[in-house]
Parts: sequence; C-alpha cells; structure tokens
Amino acid sequence: MDSDTLAEYELLLRKRLQELTDDEAASRESAGVVELDQTRMGRLSRMDAMQQQAMAKASQGRQQLEIRRIRAALGRIQSGDYGYCMECDEEIPFRRLQFNSAATLCVTCADRS
Repeated sequence: MDSDTLAEYELLLRKRLQELTDDEAASRESAGVVELDQTRMGRLSRMDAMQQQAMAKASQGRQQLEIRRIRAALGRIQSGDYGYCMECDEEIPFRRLQFNSAATLCVTCADRS
C-alpha cells in the first residue's frame, strides 16, 4: 500500500476515533443511574427510563469496542502491518478497507471465522 493511501486511512481512522470519543461523554450521561422515585414519575415512565438506560449501555459498549479496534488499526499503521490479514498475512482488498478501515482479516479468513 502506498504512503498516500496509508495516510488517507490514518486520517479516516483518526476522524472516526474523534467522533466516537466526542459521543462517549453524551452516552455516559444517558447510561447513568435511573431515578426510581415513585413520587416523581409513574411505573411506565420508570420502565421506559430503564429501557433507555439499557440501550445506552449497549451502545456505549459498541462504541468502546469500535474505539479499541480503531486504536489497534492505528497501531498497525505505525508498525507497518496495516492492510494485511492477521490470519493468512495476505493483503486485505482495498474495497474491504474502504468499507471497514479497521478490518483485521481478509474476506476469505473472515468467512472462515
């Protein structure tokens, strides 16, 4: 992979990482403790708040996973391993990296997993 393409992927990864870290603060607030004061809200409102909290926690977990994957991809860029399958060591196709720039496996190895 040429250095211009590699720099482009690094820029995309860093931009997405910044978006995720910016969103992380907002999602942390949504995943906070649900107030269960029965004098302030009804049972259905509490259930709705608890459901929203659970969805926010699940979303936060997905964001954390994506952040880890992006940081790992940035590390592979620095080490010179970016764009190569972690299973078979073949080059990951350009279109796959365009779709998921943090991909660690080629299509063949991903299908086997």
